[in-house]
Amino acid sequence: MSGALDGIRVLEFSQIVAGPVCGILLSDMGADVIKVEPPEGEARRNSGAVVPNEGKYFQSLNRGKRSLTIDLSRPGATALVHRLIPNFDVVIINYRTGVAKRLGIDYPTLSKLNPRLIYANITGFGDSGPHATRAGSDIVAQAYSGLMAAEGKVDDFGAPAPIIGTTLIDRVSGNAAAVGICAALYHREQTGAGQEINVSLLQTALELLSPNVMREPVQDVTVRDPFVAELAAKRASGAKYDEIVHLRKGQAPRFASHRLFYGGYHTGEGALVLGALTLQNRNAARAILGIDDETDRPEFNAAAPDSRARIEAWRLQIQERLMQRTADEWVAEFLAAGVPASTVNFAEEMSDDVQVVATGMMVDLTHAVTGPQKVVGPVVRMSATPTAASRPSPPLGGHTREVLRESGFSDDEVAALVAQGVVSEGPG
Repeated sequence: MSGALDGIRVLEFSQIVAGPVCGILLSDMGADVIKVEPPEGEARRNSGAVVPNEGKYFQSLNRGKRSLTIDLSRPGATALVHRLIPNFDVVIINYRTGVAKRLGIDYPTLSKLNPRLIYANITGFGDSGPHATRAGSDIVAQAYSGLMAAEGKVDDFGAPAPIIGTTLIDRVSGNAAAVGICAALYHREQTGAGQEINVSLLQTALELLSPNVMREPVQDVTVRDPFVAELAAKRASGAKYDEIVHLRKGQAPRFASHRLFYGGYHTGEGALVLGALTLQNRNAARAILGIDDETDRPEFNAAAPDSRARIEAWRLQIQERLMQRTADEWVAEFLAAGVPASTVNFAEEMSDDVQVVATGMMVDLTHAVTGPQKVVGPVVRMSATPTAASRPSPPLGGHTREVLRESGFSDDEVAALVAQGVVSEGPG
């Protein structure tokens, strides 16, 4: 059976994370994704690489694609791209706003060559406004949007630190772009018309923070406005970041009924997290732990001045109780009672995890340069149009001649383009 996007051809002008993630998702659904790289390859090819040009970071973000190398700075490169465009359905690009126009590969230009073209433009700050051309990356979007401060992590020097060990905003933006492309393909099927899709890291980050960013008068005057006033006063006083971000923790008691049973703890061996969001789950956890806190009682005011000390005392009781057994033992008991819980694992262990293996979440592939590998498979499974990790990441320029031939270029034309330095070829 074919994938849902079988026959769809994608030209991906991408780098780093957001664009490549979008390309992976489309490839998993059957699209033929061609990654355009400079002759030296995308810079991420050598991030943490043991084998030159074939680092795991790059490979994990570019499986399922073919590689076409074009030096977009060379005379003739734009004409080459323009000749390719009528043969493609989708363009993905995550260059800084203005770069595509300068190169002659922006949507207004390319849509004249192919009115059915769907053009997904992923930027840092959007395609308009005072910061449209501002450089953006995941960590910058975390800082600008408030996501970093919402988490409140600091480094050893008290300076701001990224929220987690992956590029969350980039990856969610790539997913959003893929959803938009699929919707645009459906629209094109009905109307025959292509369109431009715009996704920005800033918009994605705001969505991740939507309860904090949202404005609502009653809640704002009670909670938000006093908090913002405190922030302004702290900044004006010259306080350092770790002092300022501590204000966020002052709001924690408002959510005490969740946080006692929704968070991480040490145990006698290993660590665990509880994810009890419902009253039923919290009561089940209380019964297992022998804890009689009052955070779910109607008369308990989590924001009262004396509540913080009481909440911390209850948390200490829970922690002391959990130290009496191992994380595995506790998790087994919590799960038997229907309480969401897990040991805290490391990503490097997950390829051998019993659940991951049993459900086929890892896929065996063979890379042309580095050999056998296990990769994370598609995030979506479909019964009638199966998704699949179809191929490993491509060797640099390994499909240049192949892709150009498919678009009508003769061998002599390809040879001339190679001689002019417009394209280059790698191992097939």
